[in-house]
Amino acid sequence: MSLTRRNLMETGGIGAALLAMGASCSKPDQKASNELAALDGVETASRIKSGEISAEEAVEAAIERAERINPEINAIVQKTFRRARNEASAATGPWAGVPTFVKDLDDVTGVGTAFGSRAFPGYRGKEQVPLINKFLGLGVVSLGKSTTPEFGLSATTEPLSTGQTRNPWNTDYSTGGSSGGAAALVASGVVPIAHASDGGGSIRIPASCCGNVGLKVSRGRNPTARPDDVVGPIRLSVHGAQTRTVRDTAAIAAALAVPDNGLEPLPLVTSPTEQRLRIGFTTLGLGGLRPDSEVDAATRNVAAQCEALGHMVEEIELPIAKGLSEDFSLYWAAFANSAVSYWERSTHLPRNGMAFEPFTLGLAEYFETHMGEFEGAIHRLQGVEGDMNRFHENFDVVLSPVVTTPPPEIGYLDGGLDFETTLDRLTKYVQYTALYNITGAPSISLPLSMSKNNLPIGSMFSANLGHEARLLSLAYQLEEAMPWAGRRPPLYG
Repeated sequence: MSLTRRNLMETGGIGAALLAMGASCSKPDQKASNELAALDGVETASRIKSGEISAEEAVEAAIERAERINPEINAIVQKTFRRARNEASAATGPWAGVPTFVKDLDDVTGVGTAFGSRAFPGYRGKEQVPLINKFLGLGVVSLGKSTTPEFGLSATTEPLSTGQTRNPWNTDYSTGGSSGGAAALVASGVVPIAHASDGGGSIRIPASCCGNVGLKVSRGRNPTARPDDVVGPIRLSVHGAQTRTVRDTAAIAAALAVPDNGLEPLPLVTSPTEQRLRIGFTTLGLGGLRPDSEVDAATRNVAAQCEALGHMVEEIELPIAKGLSEDFSLYWAAFANSAVSYWERSTHLPRNGMAFEPFTLGLAEYFETHMGEFEGAIHRLQGVEGDMNRFHENFDVVLSPVVTTPPPEIGYLDGGLDFETTLDRLTKYVQYTALYNITGAPSISLPLSMSKNNLPIGSMFSANLGHEARLLSLAYQLEEAMPWAGRRPPLYG
């Protein structure tokens, strides 16, 4: 999720659209399109730069794949194909011509933003936030907006506004959320990379569900329009991308990083680690829950692989106080209340089920009911960073599950269910990711395992604030030791 009152309704970017050059190219056949689908973003950019393929060809092939695959996965909320064709010939920058999508929580100048909701029909932001400026400034060509749950509030992408986004590994299952559309478009080979954001696990959870690489960078690593979130002092959300390779994730993270932010510099990481890392692994979640047997076994297998690679691995318990999950839920509910309250002030209408989903309304009501506990929750959440800093004096990296189960079936986390059922199911499912939004530390999901039903199971590695490079070099090592490049979902390319 990437949600503040400002970026919900008032943000966007500064520039006008690139000049349309009017270049046209013949549509690729499916075989040619599939061959390009196999390339990651770095390779696509390299071939465009060398002249082996043109930006127009790369974009046209991605459009062909989108038209063919999206009816099965429903991951695109708005197509801007004509605009993309015009922009391809004018694209400049290190990633010039690489096709992508922007998550539908952020404005792109001249393109509508729906926030996964029925509440703001016809809304178009006046300008882009600095992050979107920088992302599109790399030269990538956006083909449109990818689906997201209402205001990015859920861990599945099944909004009432656009319908269920489906997992390309098995369309009966969820893509995760809130960057679920982005994850499905990358996993299915429609595009090599797609913009994503993470306020409670929204990059890492879809990456786990769809078999992608998903990095949540450190707080402060991204360009940002505001120094803090509107609902309180803890800025949860950062931006990044869904990718299929570690090198794409590393390249995007380095390209989007801002200098002079008080963090360790983030260089372009290009090779496996040579360090012997101290890795603590745990399967115990924030609410004291354990994962199901498949996820538990996958995590322990990855821990054993890390030990075989020469790292020091020890099973640990994190220094997490009881009640942290409830405190985070209240902070999360404040975002829902902020969105709903903004709508009420803008429309002069009372909140209602025609505009908002039951889960969103339930979260808003939950916040208002427990508002008296909000200050204490903030205080406790702020204390977690210090506890984890002390923990990291003894451990370089934490290994854990991303979520407690493999991807759930479509409908299990549907926001149209009653609020109590949805909140209970979400809380039990999302037990690990939010910790690193609270502390601001970096965290990455890697597609290292598969379930008995042939669905991806991600493993999450997390480090102390500013140490993305440590995670990325470890990710390269695991990509070599437990390769996933040969795995393809049934709906691919």
